[in-house]
Amino acid sequence: MLEQLNQALDHIERCLEAEAGREVDVAEVARIAMTSEYHFRRLFSALAGIPLSVYVRRRRMTLAGAEVLGGERTLLDVAVRYGYGSGEAFARAFRSVHGIGPGEARRTGATLTAQPRMSFRVVVEGSTAMRYRIVEKEAFRVVGRKARVPLVHEGVNAAAAAHVQSLDEQAIVRMKELADGEPEGVLSAVVHLTDSREEGAEVDYWIGVAAGPEAAAEELDALDVPAGTWAVFDNHGPYPSALQELWRDVFTQWFPSNPYASRPGPELLRTQPVEIGAETDSQLWIPVERTGGNAGA
Repeated sequence: MLEQLNQALDHIERCLEAEAGREVDVAEVARIAMTSEYHFRRLFSALAGIPLSVYVRRRRMTLAGAEVLGGERTLLDVAVRYGYGSGEAFARAFRSVHGIGPGEARRTGATLTAQPRMSFRVVVEGSTAMRYRIVEKEAFRVVGRKARVPLVHEGVNAAAAAHVQSLDEQAIVRMKELADGEPEGVLSAVVHLTDSREEGAEVDYWIGVAAGPEAAAEELDALDVPAGTWAVFDNHGPYPSALQELWRDVFTQWFPSNPYASRPGPELLRTQPVEIGAETDSQLWIPVERTGGNAGA
């Protein structure tokens, strides 16, 4: 898969370097990478640390910045070359990346911000085995309470912790009464609102239970989850660092090495017990679909 990912990045560069600012067709990029557009966006964000859209915009403005400083084209010509219909739109995009407008950059010879061209390479990791199983699960509901919180890659997520603390005992008891099937007990569910997995990106964070497809309670919210395939990872380690490392390893190591891709749906997590720094047994459920290719990077 590594070769296909780098071929996809090469295609992006060809689009950016083309005259008249050829748009990057993400569906075509994903086809080159031999995966779905949804999975490619998620995988790129996990591997690169920034969303694909941000990378493309930064690369486009890096190339445009070099031409602005070079002075061989008018600013309007540079704008048109990189796909902007007006100088004003180009100036806004330029400023969002470089912090100054193109006219000012050309006049003062200011320092600009460059986004290097990315490529993916093999890094020897994975010395610790990842225990997983594949589960086919019928449609169900997550019944509980949700809050919108930012992603935190290391350490305690204060907003998520505050949401947990806000739950009253009556709500917890009602959730447990509705629980039916795996994952068992009270769990958390993360619904990503965009393809970004970078620090600070907002997600819907649920505390609830897996219940039947018709389960409901007036005082609780419900999230319908369609039938599908899940990769279930068992984990043991200090909370929350072991879980944060597992989430990272699933996207940076497991997916590139196995014939599966992520699909839309919540990521489910069951932990027991939940105490900062304590050794915790956990299960992470990721919605997946089998791909046609063979495993391996």
